[in-house]
Parts: sequence; structure tokens; C-alpha cells
Amino acid sequence: MKPADETYREMYEGKLCETCEVGESAVHNQAIYWWGEIGYEITRSNRLELSRPTVTIHIPLKMLKLQEAGTAALDYIFRAFIPYVRTLNELNDNRKRTHRENGHYDIYEPGPEVLVRNVVRESLVAQKYYKLLSGCAIRVLDDREEIPSYPCVSIMLQVQLPEKRHKKGIQMLAKDLPETVNCFVNEFDGQGLQRALALWEKQEAIRTWLRENGHCAFVADGSILPRAREGGGPLAGAVPFVSTPEDQVEIAGVRGMLFRRGVTVITGGGYSGKSTLLDALSAGIYNHVEGDGRELVLTDQSAMKISAEDGRSVRHVNLSPFIKWMPGGDPADFSTDHASGSTSQAANVMEAVGWGVKLLLIDEDKSATNFMIQDPVMRILVEKEPVTPFVDRVRELQERKGVSTILVIGGSSEYLHVADKIYLMRDYVIREVTEAAGKLQASFWGQGEPAAEGSSAPDGGRFLQRGSGGRQRTEHKAPGIFHGGAGGVGFRFSYPGQGAGGYPHAAQYCLGFTAQRRCFSSEENV
Repeated sequence: MKPADETYREMYEGKLCETCEVGESAVHNQAIYWWGEIGYEITRSNRLELSRPTVTIHIPLKMLKLQEAGTAALDYIFRAFIPYVRTLNELNDNRKRTHRENGHYDIYEPGPEVLVRNVVRESLVAQKYYKLLSGCAIRVLDDREEIPSYPCVSIMLQVQLPEKRHKKGIQMLAKDLPETVNCFVNEFDGQGLQRALALWEKQEAIRTWLRENGHCAFVADGSILPRAREGGGPLAGAVPFVSTPEDQVEIAGVRGMLFRRGVTVITGGGYSGKSTLLDALSAGIYNHVEGDGRELVLTDQSAMKISAEDGRSVRHVNLSPFIKWMPGGDPADFSTDHASGSTSQAANVMEAVGWGVKLLLIDEDKSATNFMIQDPVMRILVEKEPVTPFVDRVRELQERKGVSTILVIGGSSEYLHVADKIYLMRDYVIREVTEAAGKLQASFWGQGEPAAEGSSAPDGGRFLQRGSGGRQRTEHKAPGIFHGGAGGVGFRFSYPGQGAGGYPHAAQYCLGFTAQRRCFSSEENV
């Protein structure tokens, strides 16, 4: 580069002059600069910001004692290189000057997920085909001489060259960066790489087992699920995850909890860890690095977290399974620029199913209430309701489409009767309560075990009892202590007593009807 050349033209062109014994010298353009066998390819980041080149460093795998590099190896190598760039910036940066004035090295900082990234890749790079004589003069190798090509790990970063400081810019590119790369190669931790590869193989073995045996997810015992506020790493002092005895399995030498296909409900009080567990399952579609705390939380890779997105755009989505009708529109071919909470969540579900998703992850805190549930009172009070709640479709999704659902529910019992498994979180400890929840629900909607359809209570009142599957209700009779009416519909509620801890004991949720209205039938509003 010339000191007064603001376009950095020569740096990007890589002009080389071939000396010839006879005739004029030939000009070659190759913007790959070599330090031994390591190449530095300089390209424009964009055509306007020429003082900020992208530098791709080609390091032969043989220098890292590798034959090939897959996703896990490339991820480890890239992460191992980042601290060297940070150190380079610490030595270079000047707090009194901006990066444009002083120069700076910019490299992508990845999250804990192990992914294929365009900032690091394996590529076959031909070594230089010439010998450097002096300045830009070269001698091209004879055709008889073999030009070697090596598989390399290619790492990309950007370099902000300092304005009006030509010598420092040359030093950053031609001295400081190559010396740092050489230091990285010489100090490369091969044992750390082997640990990363072993973890990757274990993660893939567990994923293969889940696919072959038709299960949704796996959470290893000892996993740290809560996240620190700063940095997103594992929370210091957090309670390690411990699987329930009923669902504990050992896969690839790892003990943990298995989440089976079907409808799974995770419930619990506030700050109990239920949403934290769902977040970990959502993150489990990707493999994670060692030390993340969730590296052995593995989920069906088709899984998708579903929530309401007020105001999102929707184009030509069939919402008819959830929306019966809408004013001036066709729910079978729905489009809008500003979807409501319920229509946006319905669209998210339908799009996910259309894309082949086999596991839905839903948190009630991030969902539209009228899309998720509609309690028995509101079903009768609101006669003209176009929304079919998700609770009415969740089992159908599993049985007809093979789409499982894991729900975090803390404020409604609507999903308990459609769930295959129910888990209770308390202080970040999980336990299986499917049978206990079924008994509690039966006692809440009836007294003791569920009564047969058409049976009567001894006092002559009526109440509606949930069935064990689907949306069926059975009419029964019970006393009422409150009576109110709206549009010819009367309601009676009865809570005969309370058990320990203030929970209703054999509480009855009662509905009465006047003669002008027919009773809620077993198939109504399905």
C-alpha cells in the first residue's frame, strides 16, 4: 500500500510482477499473502468501506495435527482462536482513540451452540505457485514442480485499519496478526479438541437413540438449566437437574430424564423452574459446548417454540382448524398485516405443522389466553365464539399428525385431562404427578371417583364433570351457594370445604341452566 493511497487498491489487487529473462514482465493479481504455509486472503468487506478488509486465514490442518475437520472440530478451533484476538486487541487498543483512529480486530463471538458457520470452514487451498524474490518480484515455479494443496481450516475476521497511520496498518496486517496466528498454532490444545469431539459423538448417539425409539427429548442428570443474567452462561449455585424415577433412563452412558411423545404438561408455581426447563428444551435442538450446563439437554431437532406474536404478518395460511369464521374473511386462506394474539399463534402452529415440526413447545406466559383455553362457564356465556382453543386440538395433533406438545401451564387445569404426562416443578426440582393430578381433578369436578353419565347427586342440584378424554362433560347435581344470570343462563358454584393448605376439597364447579337454554352436551363446542 502507498502511504497516500486512500483506496487501498494495491492491498486488494495483490499485484505481483513475474520476472522474465526474455520479454516484458508479467503481472499477477493474487490477494493471498503467505507466512510460511499459512495464507492470509484479503478481500473487500464492502465496496464503500475499503479501510475495513475481511481477512481469511488459511491454516493447514496438518499444523493442528488433524486429518479432517467436521462441525465440532471447526467450532472448537474457532472458539480457541478468539482469546488470541482479544489479547491482540488489548495490546493494540487505545482508549483515547476510536477504532477508526487506532485500528481494531473484529471477530464473531458465537453463542454456546455448536453450528456450521460461514466464519470458519474447511477448504482445500493451493500453496503459492511462485517464489518471492524481492519487493513484488516473483519467479513462477516450473510446470514440472508440483504445487501442493493442503486441506485448511479457514477463519474469517475483519480488520479496521487506522486512518492516516499507514505504518501501523501494515504492522497490524503483516506482523501482529501473523505472529498471533503462529502463537495460536504452537499452543493449540489438542486434548481439548478430543474432549469436544467425544462430547459431540455422545450427543449424536443420544439423538440417534431418541429418533430410533420415537421420543421427544432427553435431559441429563446434573444439567444446569438456569442462565446467568450476564453472558448467558450457567447460573452459579443453581440446583442441578435430577430426573424423576419413573422416567430415568441411561443412554450412551448418560443417565437422565426421557420425555416421551404425546402431550406433556409441566406445571408449578411462579419461579419454580418450569419455564427454565422449557427454554432448555427449546435450546436442545442444537448441540452445546462443554461447560454450558445444557450440553446434554437434547431435543427433537424439528421442535419449535410457539407463542403469540401480536402484529405479525400472515400470508395465505389455513386457520380453519382453530378459527371457525371471521368477519369479512376466509379462515381457510387467511392473510393480514397485523394479526391478533390468537390468530398469530394459530398461524404459528399451522405453519410449524406444515413445515414438518414434530414437537411444539408452548409457554402459557407467552400465549394468547383465548387461543389456549376457554373454561366451561365462558363456553356457555360466549355463545358466538369463532376460536377453537388449542386444548381441543392438542390430542388430535398427536393422534392424526404425530405432533407432540410440551406445555408449561401454571394458571389453568384445562390441559390436565388431555395430558399423557404431568410434571410438577417446585424449587427447580421436577416430579411426576400424572396420577395425583387425575385424582385431584376428578375430586374437583365430582366427589371422589368420576360418576357415570346421567347419575344424580343426592341434593337435586346439577354440576358438570369432565370426562377422562376429549372434551366430554357429564351432567350431575349439586347444591349452589351463588346464583347469577345472564341472557337466560344461570350459574351456581359450590365449594363444600377446603383441605390442608387451603386447597378446595371435593370442590364442585356447578352450572345451572334456566328452561330457556339447553344443557351443555357431551359434543357441544368441540
